[in-house]
Amino acid sequence: MQPQKAVIFDVDGVLVDSYQAHLTSWQQLAAEAGYGLSVEEFARTFGRTSREIIREFWPPEGLTDERIRELDDRKEALYRQLIAKQFPEMPAARALIADLRRSGFAVGLGTSGPPENLALVLRELDGPAWCQAAISGADVKRGKPDPEVFLLCAERLGVPPARCAVVEDAAPGIAAANAAGMLSIGFVSHGHTHAELAAANRKVDGLGELSAERIAQWMGS
Repeated sequence: MQPQKAVIFDVDGVLVDSYQAHLTSWQQLAAEAGYGLSVEEFARTFGRTSREIIREFWPPEGLTDERIRELDDRKEALYRQLIAKQFPEMPAARALIADLRRSGFAVGLGTSGPPENLALVLRELDGPAWCQAAISGADVKRGKPDPEVFLLCAERLGVPPARCAVVEDAAPGIAAANAAGMLSIGFVSHGHTHAELAAANRKVDGLGELSAERIAQWMGS
């Protein structure tokens, strides 16, 4: 019997408190190139794709598509090294997931990050025990705010979009969830503001504010 409702989680900033690790990995990458990236510059770009950030801050000379991919891959490798040493699990993440599964929700992941990052998170959070569909940036042609990542996840979960809720920490993800026709829950985590997530159907300041019962009520069931 297929589940009747689902919650799809973004990964960075939702299940993983990744702000500091992303900042540090960007600063390490910039230092390798011989210049710095300030906290203010990072904060201004947080939530954008790595490719966009590289095009803005790296000297344009020799910045081919291949070179951008190399820098992108290097940055993500630095990030994985950091979180693998001390995994920054978001408080209340496991408890919420367990509550959702006990209550009959299907649970999936939808991230714009690379599959290597997703695999690391699944390993650290015992994903095989609860995750029924996991979509990375490599699985889709169009990134957020396009809804493709969430629609594909819902399809693999076997749940209609209208019966899905999405937990997101960034405006493009909220836009993607809304475009998919799903309940959008904005998680105002580190580096984000309530104003930034104004388009979300609901907003919370921590995963501990969420429960299977509360999400089901918001979904009208």
